[in-house]
Amino acid sequence: MKNLYTFLITVMATSSAFGAADQLADRPNIVVVLADDMGWGDSGTYGHKVTQTPSMDELASEGMKFTQGYSACGVCSPSRAAILTGRTPYRNGVWRHLSGVHQAHLRASEITYPELLKGIGYQTCHVGKWHLLSRQQFDDPKFPQPGEQAGYDYWMATHNNADPSHKNPMNFIRNGEPVGEMIGYSAPLVADEAIHWLKEVRDPAKPFVLSVWFHEPHKPIATDIKFSGLYPEQSKRDSTYFGNITQMDFALGKVMEALDEVGVSDNTLVIFSSDNGPIHGMGGSSGGLRGGKRSDFEGGICVPFLVRWPGHVSAGSVSDIPVVGTDIFSTVLDITGIPQPADRTIDGVSMLPVFKGQEVKRKTPLFWRTHVSGADNRVAMRVDDWKIVANDALTKFMLFNVQKDREEKNDLASKMPEKTEEMKKLLLATWADIVEEGPNEWWEAENQKPSKGGTLSY
Repeated sequence: MKNLYTFLITVMATSSAFGAADQLADRPNIVVVLADDMGWGDSGTYGHKVTQTPSMDELASEGMKFTQGYSACGVCSPSRAAILTGRTPYRNGVWRHLSGVHQAHLRASEITYPELLKGIGYQTCHVGKWHLLSRQQFDDPKFPQPGEQAGYDYWMATHNNADPSHKNPMNFIRNGEPVGEMIGYSAPLVADEAIHWLKEVRDPAKPFVLSVWFHEPHKPIATDIKFSGLYPEQSKRDSTYFGNITQMDFALGKVMEALDEVGVSDNTLVIFSSDNGPIHGMGGSSGGLRGGKRSDFEGGICVPFLVRWPGHVSAGSVSDIPVVGTDIFSTVLDITGIPQPADRTIDGVSMLPVFKGQEVKRKTPLFWRTHVSGADNRVAMRVDDWKIVANDALTKFMLFNVQKDREEKNDLASKMPEKTEEMKKLLLATWADIVEEGPNEWWEAENQKPSKGGTLSY
């Protein structure tokens, strides 16, 4: 059904005013920037008292800062697949961290927003981390790569981390060809590639989709002394980590300046976020929120989330309306006039009402399941102000009014048994619906198929 849907979108673009050249030129550009393992509290923009993030500050001052913006998972591969497809990770098949030997990857049957926009005449580019295939599948033509699967005309990516570190990475692939050693630090190098594409490769007469997925501050960290040196009073660990955030922020600023230089900032939607929460032991901060990476408490999934779109998003605005990375897909389709796919469940919703300060209505509740077993905080669901958090076996439940209790200190499950039971039933029903649509054969192949109320052995 994917091929039929994308074919129909292309026909609409080429045979009607839907894709007329003059109208196409007026459509907004889309830029999505992701940090890697950056916590909600890792930036000055979100209250860190030491780390300097002037580019994020500028982005917030020119657009909207979300105080309750979420990633779709507590680890990176699933949250990235959710951004591209609008589908919660277990539904779209990228239900785990994609390293090691296994079958899971971003399936060719999934529909991504870059390929849909490409179908109506957009140019598309991805630079930075990919991590939607396992290591042995990356750059293997038997598996869908960023160009073939996700619809990117031009791409330069690594499988997962910058190797051997952020300094002088050697593992980038550009359009299927190894790049070799690159001299410099990862985030600025990634920004430079994006700028090269913006200024020298793309057709300026056409709108574009640009994904800039930085490696910072994921380990193995390496930080230019000009950034770590900004924090001389900190420990080596903290000066390296804080400087790494500033290094990424500097690269973000380079991309923003390039958008100004090519004259497209006023007609470009820019979204900045992170794939999941921080690793505290490396110096990361969740800003006081409970948990971190791999957790479905707020600290693992509530992340920086900034949006700039001049004329559509009020400069300097702040929103506490919950949004999630999955919503990016539906938002992009909404603003470009592309209908939602009707042959599959789309979990995200358009954020356009939120840009105007209005709540959104969700058919699928905000839902998270992070694939690490044996813990008490790996499954969660939020409805309005209420959040239920469960263990992996779905046998223990905690209840929080997360709007009032952002740090999730006050478990209300025993005090409010009726509300807990209501949320539990909805959680189990939501999980059953999601798992029914996912690629069960992959879970079976690894002898760890999740049951509708059961456990995972991984």
